[in-house]
Amino acid sequence: MSCGHQTSSLKTFTFLDIPNGKRITVLIPEILEESYGMYMWPCAPVLAQYVWSQRERIKGASVLEIGSGTALPGIVAAKCDAQVILSDSSDQCLDTCRASCRANALSDVPVIGMTWGLFEQSMLDLPKVDFILGSDCFYDTKDFEDIIVTVAFLLNKNKKAEFWSAYQQRSSDRSIESLLKKWQLTCTHVSLSMFGADVPELAGSDLTGNHSIQLLVITRVNQETED
Repeated sequence: MSCGHQTSSLKTFTFLDIPNGKRITVLIPEILEESYGMYMWPCAPVLAQYVWSQRERIKGASVLEIGSGTALPGIVAAKCDAQVILSDSSDQCLDTCRASCRANALSDVPVIGMTWGLFEQSMLDLPKVDFILGSDCFYDTKDFEDIIVTVAFLLNKNKKAEFWSAYQQRSSDRSIESLLKKWQLTCTHVSLSMFGADVPELAGSDLTGNHSIQLLVITRVNQETED
């Protein structure tokens, strides 16, 4: 069944900087079906809030979102004047990315097909990337190494780049620590309170609820010591 025949709703997210009076509003069309990329997961508003908090860093920078789905973090980045590319693997998810762009009047955001773990031409042809975004990519353990391999390739190609990932803790057996070590990556945990994401209703949404969500910044092991 095509996306055009599926029931959808439009969710509104508002990101605020109260001291400065700045705000952005993002509209996300959500397909009402139980498919990973069609549904807004709790990690998305957390990662989007982190992107909003880092808007001065990403302004004018090149940002790639992997496994974009409904693309909330990527859309926020685009509204913060980053040069954004959205990517996902299935046609339905790519259509959802395009729908999110249309809902926010973002006509110049490229949407590309990219599958974790595969070195497809679309990935090889990517321009310079400064930041990579991934919202709840670490959901199914069978995908973990494919994701890390993809990220490691991109970070080795873009030596100063960072991978920002919001990760929902579901089980202690789902750690990515050994994979990070294997692929010579290092991880920093960012407290949600440091960027205003430690609230039950985030950006006007109650999606985060009581879920245990971490914000990870992943880089190459030797990034700080290299030119």
